[in-house]
Amino acid sequence: MLSVAPLHAPQPAPRPAQLLPGQWRGVLNALRVVALRCRVAARTDLFEACALIANTPGAAQDAYAQALFQCLREAITTKPVFFQPGTVELSFDEAWLVRALMAAAQNDGDSLTFLIRSRVAKIHQRHISFLINGIAAEFSKN
Repeated sequence: MLSVAPLHAPQPAPRPAQLLPGQWRGVLNALRVVALRCRVAARTDLFEACALIANTPGAAQDAYAQALFQCLREAITTKPVFFQPGTVELSFDEAWLVRALMAAAQNDGDSLTFLIRSRVAKIHQRHISFLINGIAAEFSKN
């Protein structure tokens, strides 16, 4: 005999939102805004973007973030997912990026290297590391 689940079966409880310490929720929302703007922008070559920023004294945090979002698809194998600003939930890509930024801000090179190596193609690791370190340094100034 077949058993049939009731039509109104209880739904599983939603997963609790990941909590971000201190300033990181604001940093994530600022990055989400940049990610939205970059959705419609032309893709940029990762090497060229890093070279341009490296040769621009005092490059703003937006420059690092824009370069990262315009090049991230080239550096990882999947399309990155970033939610709308203000969304409580974190995507895997957002959690990875915030963890990388936290490691960079804390000068935890081992953790940053691990995070980058876990997702980024070897050829792009140095450039993504440069951009993440730049973003972390710019947000640390504020």
